[in-house]
Amino acid sequence: MGFRLIDKQGQQSQRMVIFGAVFLLTTLLILYGSNSGSDVVRGQFQVVANHHALKATDLKKWAGKEGYVSVSGNKTMTLNCNHCALVTSSSHVLGTGAGEEIDGTECVIRMNDAPTLGYEADVGNRTTLRVVAHSSVFRVARKPAEFLNRTGGNPVIVFWGPPTKIGKDAKGTLFRLIQRVSRVYASLSFFTISPGKMRKFDHLFQRETGRDRQKSQSWLSTGWFTMVLAIEMCDNVQVYGMVPPSHCGRKQGPKKMPYHYYKPRGPDECVTYLQNERGRRGNHHRFITEKQVFARWAKQYNLTFAHPTW
Repeated sequence: MGFRLIDKQGQQSQRMVIFGAVFLLTTLLILYGSNSGSDVVRGQFQVVANHHALKATDLKKWAGKEGYVSVSGNKTMTLNCNHCALVTSSSHVLGTGAGEEIDGTECVIRMNDAPTLGYEADVGNRTTLRVVAHSSVFRVARKPAEFLNRTGGNPVIVFWGPPTKIGKDAKGTLFRLIQRVSRVYASLSFFTISPGKMRKFDHLFQRETGRDRQKSQSWLSTGWFTMVLAIEMCDNVQVYGMVPPSHCGRKQGPKKMPYHYYKPRGPDECVTYLQNERGRRGNHHRFITEKQVFARWAKQYNLTFAHPTW
């Protein structure tokens, strides 16, 4: 009887050890999965926590001017500025009265079809560089006056997108439209981003976030492209209207703001950001993830943020 009792106790002890080991392993896996950065936690798409372990990219030497292809003629990208104002399309620029300050900056950068006419008091009037996504080509082409710098000078227009749509070898409607506009405004410099540099943008996203853009079903935003180009071309960049990465995750809930300053009845900014961060079916912009990267870049480069300040 004594031997049987000892044997049963030994079996129970073994089972307890095995159960404890399985429980510990399961707990570790759950903790690892919750911190992997692929989940949405409290409404935000989390960037890899150990971002310091990712390889740092020197954006000043990242690709160089060879990544810009002249649409017509044999122009080269020579834009280089000491101070730049990067004006976002966010409605946070409205009511700031920053127009005069923006126009007083050496170089002014704008995105897509964001207008200046009628909004000069807040966003200024000058344009040195306009970065345009392939999805905005038609809208930009319908606003030819926005190509012109009404206070003098000849802006540079850079188009980005899949090479199959805007590349020189592309036979689609978009590239033909870009060519046609470039001939009408021959004094302006029109460029597309080369296929090689487009691939580098994907690699950059992976290096900075730890995620493959395509596998994570992420679309890079025009803001991502514009920020990288601004850092490449400018020694100092003041960004207007961009909210910090934590803005849309506040418990009180931020005030509703239109996504674009020139579309007052458009979608709410935070709703758009959060829907894209949470989206898993189909491709989505990762606006908050990108802004978390911008916050790190601000420490590496001369980036400052206004209206709101970070």
